[in-house]
Amino acid sequence: MKKIETEEPELISIQEPYEYKSILTRMSKHYRIYTAGTGKYRAAIIITNSNIDAILISKLSDEDTVALETIYEGMSFLAASMYFDIDDQIQNNLNEMFKLVRFAKEGRIVIAVDNNARSKTWHDAKTNARGRKLEEYLVSRHLHIVNEECYRPTFFNSIGTSNIDLTITNNNLLGKVSEWDISNEDSLSDHNYIQYTIREGGAEKQNINYRKQGTKL
Repeated sequence: MKKIETEEPELISIQEPYEYKSILTRMSKHYRIYTAGTGKYRAAIIITNSNIDAILISKLSDEDTVALETIYEGMSFLAASMYFDIDDQIQNNLNEMFKLVRFAKEGRIVIAVDNNARSKTWHDAKTNARGRKLEEYLVSRHLHIVNEECYRPTFFNSIGTSNIDLTITNNNLLGKVSEWDISNEDSLSDHNYIQYTIREGGAEKQNINYRKQGTKL
């Protein structure tokens, strides 16, 4: 994929990837691709940097959640990609997120999620019931939304726009995340690319949350 080749992201979180016969397509065999479960994958993580150590946490992962313990140049954090089904009760999704937070304990965590929930808190035009529940949950668990206000939305279609894709972290990683942005590059999808950087002690990791539908990667 051109964006991977030109910008060289090292850890990529995906929701609703394009797959064929349970295999993510259009992806180099040199990359490590993490998925879980036996049904249709709606979450995945791809690592392009061979120097990043990563272990899939099977007990926390399924078709809609992929969780990895990652270590790179002495820096460790739990990285997760999640998809919240709009037809499911959001409380079920929050229960899965709580498992991630509980596993991380006092460690660092970053979650890239398509939450299908709207809130002015993350710079959307309105707040709906799902958004209010997610707001309350994040406050109760001391989690932070990294999203910054941008003239580009994370999601758009013929009906309208919204910001339903979030980057979430905890106190221990918040100060390490910077340069959050919604890319202006055409994603060939109704979701835009999100990119941000995690740094500590000179080590730099460029993370891009690719969220595309249908023609994913």
